[in-house]
Amino acid sequence: MIPDYQSIMLPLLEFISDGMEHKMRKVTDELAIKLGVTEEEQKELLPSGAAPVFYNRTAWAKTYLKKAGLIESPKQGIILISKQGLKVLKKKPDSINVKFLKQFSEFVEFQTTKREDENDSENTEEQSKQTPEELLETAYQKIRKSLASELINKVFELSPAFFEKLVVELLVKMGYGGSIKDAGKAMGKSGDEGIDGTIKEDKLGLDIIYIQAKRWKPGTVVGRPELQKFVGALAGQGAKKGIFITTSNFTKEAIEYTPRNETKIVLINGHQLAQFMIDYNLGCTSQHTYEVKKIDSDYFGEE
Repeated sequence: MIPDYQSIMLPLLEFISDGMEHKMRKVTDELAIKLGVTEEEQKELLPSGAAPVFYNRTAWAKTYLKKAGLIESPKQGIILISKQGLKVLKKKPDSINVKFLKQFSEFVEFQTTKREDENDSENTEEQSKQTPEELLETAYQKIRKSLASELINKVFELSPAFFEKLVVELLVKMGYGGSIKDAGKAMGKSGDEGIDGTIKEDKLGLDIIYIQAKRWKPGTVVGRPELQKFVGALAGQGAKKGIFITTSNFTKEAIEYTPRNETKIVLINGHQLAQFMIDYNLGCTSQHTYEVKKIDSDYFGEE
C-alpha cells in the first residue's frame, strides 16, 4: 500500500539526516524501497494521469517540511536537512504530521491565510491522508461521476431520433465522419437488420464504420446474441469495422465475445458514452475552470 503523504514526512527527514545535499528524484526512489512501495505501486497514477501517486505524495511531504523550516532547497530538485530539522530528529519523534508541524510559526503562516478559516482548514488537513492535489482530483471525479449519471438519464428521456443525432455529433467531434451533414445522412438510413447507420472512418472516407445504437434503459444489458446479429449484418455488407453503442451495459459474455473473422467491434456502454460526452463537451458546458500550476524549471534555469 502506498503510504499517505503525512506518513512519508519522518522517513524523508531521516533519509537526509546526514546534512548532505540530495536530489529529490533519488530520495523518492530510495524512499519507495525503504517504505516497501512496489514497482507496480510506483507506476500508479493520479486520476488525471498527471503524475505518479507516490511521487506526488513525496513531493507534498517535502513541501510541508520545507514550509515548517525543517528542510532547505538551495536549488531546484535539491534538498538538505536544516538545523531545525536536525533538532527535531534529536528528539526522536514517533511521527511527523500536520499537527506536529503546527509548532513552527513558518508552517502556521503557510497553512492559514485567513484567521477565520483556520479551524476548518487545519481539521480537514489533519484528518485527510490525501495531498491537496489528490483532494482536488477526488472532488473533480465525484463531480464528473454525478454529471455522467445525469447525462445518461437525460439521453434516455429523449427520443430515439435525438439519440441518433447525439451519436453522430459525438463521432464527428471524435474525428470521424468528415462533417455532421455527411454523417447525418448515413445514420438511420441503412435499413439492414442489426445496422442503424454508417459513418466515414476519416474525412477522406477511405473506410466505412457501421453503427448499432441501442437507447436502452439503464439496468438492462446487451447480450452476446445482439452482438452476433450485428456481426452477421456486417458480414452481409462485407464490412470489417463496427461500433456498438448503448446507454445501458453489456453482459460479460458480450464483452468477451470475439468474432472468428477479421471483424473488429468497439463496444461503448452508457458509462463510456457519458465520459466521451464530457471529454468532447457534448451536452455539457464548462462552469468553472481551475488551473493547477507549478514552477517552470526552464525559466529559472541558468545557462
